[in-house]
Amino acid sequence: MTPEALAEAMEATWPPRHSRRVGPWRIREGAGGGQRVSAASAEGDWQEADIAQAEAAMEALGQGRLWVLRAGEARLDAALAARGYRRHDPVVAYAAPVAALAGEVSPMAAFAHWPPLAIARDLWAEGGIGPARIAVMERVIGPKTAILGRTQDTPSGVAFVALHGDTAMLHALEVRPDLRRQGSARNILCAAANWAQDQGAARLALVVTEQNAAARALYERLGMIAVGHYHYRVI
Repeated sequence: MTPEALAEAMEATWPPRHSRRVGPWRIREGAGGGQRVSAASAEGDWQEADIAQAEAAMEALGQGRLWVLRAGEARLDAALAARGYRRHDPVVAYAAPVAALAGEVSPMAAFAHWPPLAIARDLWAEGGIGPARIAVMERVIGPKTAILGRTQDTPSGVAFVALHGDTAMLHALEVRPDLRRQGSARNILCAAANWAQDQGAARLALVVTEQNAAARALYERLGMIAVGHYHYRVI
């Protein structure tokens, strides 16, 4: 999966409220939907003097100066560092063929549904995913679903999955802290892959912060491999 394909799938399956081109930059209005949907990025040849143009556009939206940096953008990364931006939240993208993740999972353990049930919204809210991020899910165009996980007959976790081309992206995976390490996340991923397979997807992908060692270990045990990295610069 190329960095360009990953970025395109992420933009389509977790979109900003508004996105526009300003000079050589892409400016996103996130409306509280998360960092990436609120971050600026390069979309053409730029000069250091052009950075001020993006900064002014971000400030006009009232959401601060935030950039997303992907592979091959070392020059921009260095230019932002020289302007006082600090490196923030490095992220790893994982992916695996849908067929490798799909399998039998009881509907009592995890099931797909849309729109999200009230309990799914409650689980997201417990994890800090409130109305602004639910609004991101609602504005996705194309196939999408919520996956509700259950452990010991108790709602235990939830995730959002959406399709772009032949890639299904999983976002907003949350498992209740007291019910972790009991198989809920694994069941949710399996149910997500089953749903993706039914939609004709070839792969399931997701992103996770580098520091989330427990989640990364699970994805790697399931056979997912790192397919990309990015990080933010903030001031």
